[in-house]
Amino acid sequence: MACFLASAFLLVLQTYAAPPDFVQDRYDITLDSVDLDPGLPFNISADEPSHSPPGTSKRAPHSIIIGVRKGGTRALLEMLDIHPEVAAAATEVHFFDWDENYAKGFEWYRELMPYSYPQQITVEKTPGYFTSALAPERICAMNSSIKLLLILRDPAERVISDYTQVYFNRLENHKPVQAIENLLVRNGALNIRYKAIQRSLYDVHMRNWLRYFPLEQIHIVDGDALIRDPLPELQRVEHFLNLPPRIVSSNFYFNQTKGFYCIRSDGRERCLHESKGRPHPAVNSTVLQQLRSYLQEHNRTFFRLVRRTFDWQ
Repeated sequence: MACFLASAFLLVLQTYAAPPDFVQDRYDITLDSVDLDPGLPFNISADEPSHSPPGTSKRAPHSIIIGVRKGGTRALLEMLDIHPEVAAAATEVHFFDWDENYAKGFEWYRELMPYSYPQQITVEKTPGYFTSALAPERICAMNSSIKLLLILRDPAERVISDYTQVYFNRLENHKPVQAIENLLVRNGALNIRYKAIQRSLYDVHMRNWLRYFPLEQIHIVDGDALIRDPLPELQRVEHFLNLPPRIVSSNFYFNQTKGFYCIRSDGRERCLHESKGRPHPAVNSTVLQQLRSYLQEHNRTFFRLVRRTFDWQ
């Protein structure tokens, strides 16, 4: 499907959702041109060989996890990597959202993909893509039929998790920190320019993706459900990617100490990095209610765009 044809799908949705200029004028929202916070690197294929194993090659991704930051992208990729027919890229590449990387060209990008066998699909994840103004068009230019994975969680909780990651990163780097209320509120009103809030305006960013891709090419993973019970969400992803069902309940076990599910595969057990699952700070109830109230209208618009609802407060 040509990239520009997806715009026709979005035009139909305008009957049900406010147009982009209305949203930008009313809420003073802009899409990220570049998201300069790459988050934490991670290793999926830690034992990536320096030479091509027989019968393998490096290929462009068949699917990309496009976001959202602090939505559970790392958990999704590591859990999906259990599947024997998935080859997961080892790092967040930031090819389509960072101009300096995009300028290096497609061959540079492909070389960062893992070696894979013909029966495998390659998956890359960069959470910054979802909020990037440029990523949808650039990905569509590479492959207009690519399958996209988007994992989302309660947008208010995502804001707090975003703050928590930055808070601990600044502490570790001996930089000053602020209470979350000081970032969420300015001059007595909700600070809607706060980057963490703008990342949680899922409708604004989704509208940009629907300009280039039909909804049928974007599978939304419920990040809150993935935390509670990973298997059903992963089975839906297997189906979306046309993968044979290989991920089973025995691949997961609940770690009481960490408070979330860990992975068991190939005789090994592994959990997400200790930076994941950090406790959130207590947020002033009045401020939290301000945040939730502001997000409600955006949530309703997003539900209409994607034709489904989520159990978000």
